[in-house]
Amino acid sequence: MLIDSTYPKSFASDNHAGVHPDILAAMTAANDGDAPAYGGDRWTAAFEGSIKEVFGPDAEGFAVLNGAGANMVGLALMLGRYDAILCADGAHIATHEAGAAERLLGVKLMTIPAAQGKLQPGDIQARLGGVGNHHESQPAVVSISQCTELGTTYSPEEIAALAEAAHEAGLRLHVDGARLANAAAFLDCDLKAITTDVGVDVFSFGGTKNGALAAEAVVVLDPELTRAVPFLRRQSLQLASKMRFISAQLSALLTDDLWRRNADHANRMAMRLANGLEGIAGVSLAFPVQSNAVFASLPPAVAETLQQRYLFHFWDEASGVVRWMTAFDTAAEHVDDFLDDIRKAAM
Repeated sequence: MLIDSTYPKSFASDNHAGVHPDILAAMTAANDGDAPAYGGDRWTAAFEGSIKEVFGPDAEGFAVLNGAGANMVGLALMLGRYDAILCADGAHIATHEAGAAERLLGVKLMTIPAAQGKLQPGDIQARLGGVGNHHESQPAVVSISQCTELGTTYSPEEIAALAEAAHEAGLRLHVDGARLANAAAFLDCDLKAITTDVGVDVFSFGGTKNGALAAEAVVVLDPELTRAVPFLRRQSLQLASKMRFISAQLSALLTDDLWRRNADHANRMAMRLANGLEGIAGVSLAFPVQSNAVFASLPPAVAETLQQRYLFHFWDEASGVVRWMTAFDTAAEHVDDFLDDIRKAAM
């Protein structure tokens, strides 16, 4: 469906939002004269320095173009040809990346039913029965999403427990951090507290869903893995020629906690929406609201009426669950107008 002036603010995805003015300004500043290509520029050097300041001196950051690419590069660092990835059955890499992990990495995904989208340490242990059996793919990586695809958030303690279980089994821990900023904002912690400090090996830091334009990062915390990243990034078609424009965006997000301000605002708008649903007949929350996502159960007629005016997705059409997303530029007025229309549709 095309978005045009006949539609109000979209609640379909934070990808529908535009670019934050501070990030546009950073790109404009980087557009001054010539600069070396493929990351040999001062903006990329500044971004790499910012990664170390935020995530610790051993962290190495690599700018890439999109979230799926960030996942493929990050996962490729830790996988052999006969290996497998343990992930939740609703994980983005298993459901919304068109089989990229299987096709491009040539590995098996061992998906695990996950309540509220979150894996538990026991899930790892339960999938280790085939270790050493040459008839079976060998688990090598545990991959989690932060926030999850259901909008829920892993606490630092939960991630630390998963990292410990993974490392004890000889596996590494990967985090799909497309909405890592929203998780940290919800938890009221810094980014390091849910990555470096809790045993994560490799993760992505998402910018596109938080006010940037085609800007993501792969962050490697295990020094043994760093050497291969430039080659895998190039081979995976994620090496940008004019990288200064990606790096400038990521640096802007990491400057003065712009990432937090954007994510916190989006989260607060989601909570405003969730709180406003209380008392509306036939409408209920499907999952806890712990980020900028609201999953709600609606009567079919209500959903159909709303979709004539608003853009949003059915998450599970059979059960009537829809997903509403807020963004850095979602205003309180957008939310309140949407709530008014939900109430009218539910009458």
